[in-house]
Amino acid sequence: MLEERGALGEAQGEGEAAPVSASSRKQALLQRQRELEAELSRARHAVRRARRDKENVLEEEPEEEGWLLTYLDMMTLLLVLLVVMLSFAGKGRGLAEEVRARSGEGVLPASTGLMENSGPQLPTPALKPKSDPLAGLGLEQLGDDIDVVVTEGTVSFRISSEILFSSGQAELSLDGLRVLHKLVPVLNGSPTHRIAVEGHTDSVPIHRGRFPSNWELSGARAGSVVRYLEANGVASARLRAVGYADTRPLADNATNEGRASNRRVELTLEAPQ
Repeated sequence: MLEERGALGEAQGEGEAAPVSASSRKQALLQRQRELEAELSRARHAVRRARRDKENVLEEEPEEEGWLLTYLDMMTLLLVLLVVMLSFAGKGRGLAEEVRARSGEGVLPASTGLMENSGPQLPTPALKPKSDPLAGLGLEQLGDDIDVVVTEGTVSFRISSEILFSSGQAELSLDGLRVLHKLVPVLNGSPTHRIAVEGHTDSVPIHRGRFPSNWELSGARAGSVVRYLEANGVASARLRAVGYADTRPLADNATNEGRASNRRVELTLEAPQ
């Protein structure tokens, strides 16, 4: 019995010692795991710090040397540009010497500027000489009773009503017939021109039953001249009679001389359109 109890006690002692040994091993493993994790964490931290340091170094190097690279690029471009300009300058001188050798003179004459010969010279149109409107009219035979007035495109023959008509009348007088007879060849010398016959009066109202106003008197006098010209060979298609009364005076109607100047008949040669 004593031996059995002793054996049982030893067995129980061995059973209690076995669990203690397994717990110790587990704790040792956990401790080692924590140590490895700490070492791994320190290693990772070291790697990250090394990478940051390397990146900082790489970022700082371009900032320190970036201006130098830009400066070198600019100098290279300037050098290339200078070489190109020198090559063009050499070609320009050669071209100028070649042209000078062929023509015997410079590219541009010394007496002219660059702008004067910068483009093709256009021919200058020849200006037509102005024709004399009185040429070939034969005005020498008109005498002193007809005033010739030349304007742009027209020639007018001005005759005083004192010569053509009696006072307040529209029938041509003998002196008027004589003067118009001299004018007919001149008018027929320009068959392409139209003829406007204009009657003018002064501002003194007329008091005759036949002509209620100066309008009728000026129109009737112009009509008398037109009828005479037509009867003496002037084409009727060229003639036109107009009465202006006192609306186009030449002088002041306040004086006798002015009123005499305003009483007139004008024959105007109008250029064809």
